[in-house]
Amino acid sequence: MTKATESGERLPVRVKMGFGVADLGGNLFFTAMGFWSMYYLTDTVGIPAAMAGLAVMIGKIWDAVTDPMMGYISDRTVSKMGRRRPYIIFGAIPLMLTMIFFFRAPGFTDPVALTVWATVALCLLNTAYTVVNVPYASLTPELTKDYNERTSLNGYRFGFAVIGTILGAGIVLPLIGLTPSKKEGFLLVGVIFGVIMAVTSLITGVSVKEKHREGAIPHGFWKTYSAVFTNKPYLILLFTYALNLTGLNFLQGILAYYFKYVFRNEGLTTIAMLMLLVVAMFFIPVSVFVAKKIGKKRTYQICFTVLAAVCLSIFFFGHRMPPAFTIVMMVFGGVGIGFGYVPPYAMLPDTVEVEAVKSGHRNEGAYYGIWTLMSKLGTSAATAMLGFILAAAHYVPDVAQGPRALFAIRLLVGPIPAVILLLAAVLVQFYPLDEMTYEALIARSKPGDAS
Repeated sequence: MTKATESGERLPVRVKMGFGVADLGGNLFFTAMGFWSMYYLTDTVGIPAAMAGLAVMIGKIWDAVTDPMMGYISDRTVSKMGRRRPYIIFGAIPLMLTMIFFFRAPGFTDPVALTVWATVALCLLNTAYTVVNVPYASLTPELTKDYNERTSLNGYRFGFAVIGTILGAGIVLPLIGLTPSKKEGFLLVGVIFGVIMAVTSLITGVSVKEKHREGAIPHGFWKTYSAVFTNKPYLILLFTYALNLTGLNFLQGILAYYFKYVFRNEGLTTIAMLMLLVVAMFFIPVSVFVAKKIGKKRTYQICFTVLAAVCLSIFFFGHRMPPAFTIVMMVFGGVGIGFGYVPPYAMLPDTVEVEAVKSGHRNEGAYYGIWTLMSKLGTSAATAMLGFILAAAHYVPDVAQGPRALFAIRLLVGPIPAVILLLAAVLVQFYPLDEMTYEALIARSKPGDAS
């Protein structure tokens, strides 16, 4: 990478494409975990809802160790390939294998044994994903410092991300339909998803070259993370994003239940997800344009406002109206999701520069390790609570649900995510970095301070 590129010259499209493609596979992972993991564990593997939620929660708690450690390790890695690429390349195959292992439902039926299996499988899968994803995400601030170019770079990334999410949401039920049973169908899903995740990671690892970094040796472990947790802009964005994913995961995780049990038409789930995600894909470039006009923070708040309105509309009117109403709401939901992909990941590297300018230390891996940790804690908390709420409402898989279970499903698609998303909109209001503030920060840095 040239010095001119770092100071604001546009990145070549091939670099943006090469960087972005790994998130196609990455979002197959998030789709599998967000849309299908709970449904798979309860309705295919046969784990009681509360125990399935517990397994998911334990798997994410394990990430409390692996994500920050992976960030710390990658910051200090010295190799001819760079700090990040060895993990992206050599972690691809274990990621594929653990994805297949999770979606290969075991043959035994004891609920305790199944819960232990699910916990182990999720811990292995989350660890493999961490090894690839934390170093991958940590590349973002290293590719460009330019305020608007980071928005463009992440626009490419999340263009691929939505393609991966569309594939993950749209082909799962058709793939299952090609097989004699749901167990065999989910195994096929695990194989196909795992291969795609490995191939896209390898493409990024091979095509994106890291810049050799000069400057201060990173701090020790405790000093590194004390700096992370005293970075105010980062903390505001971090907890906003955790709320974002928590609310979104409630919506994603309950959709299959909503269409199966409220409308008694499981097949509509695929149509709803495709409407949601195809619209989101088209609105990603719109959000990039809007962010340049009104700022990243305001663009992010549009995401929360639209999604909260959609959730509340479905809660109050969805069960009273034909399914077409909820499908239309998915279109509006896609607008909200489209506006929510790019801003947090375009804002995140800006917050990393705050410490880099002050101290001269480059600790991207530490920041992205905590970021992915909070992302996973947000999704796991939602999934665990989803399981506990369904269990408390006497949910029983594959039968007509009683009034309590149906009302719980409506709560999980409506007011619960809506309140969480509105809290995120309020919190991000306190985020202090706009383009003018950021450029002033960079201007104050001396040559070599943040390199």
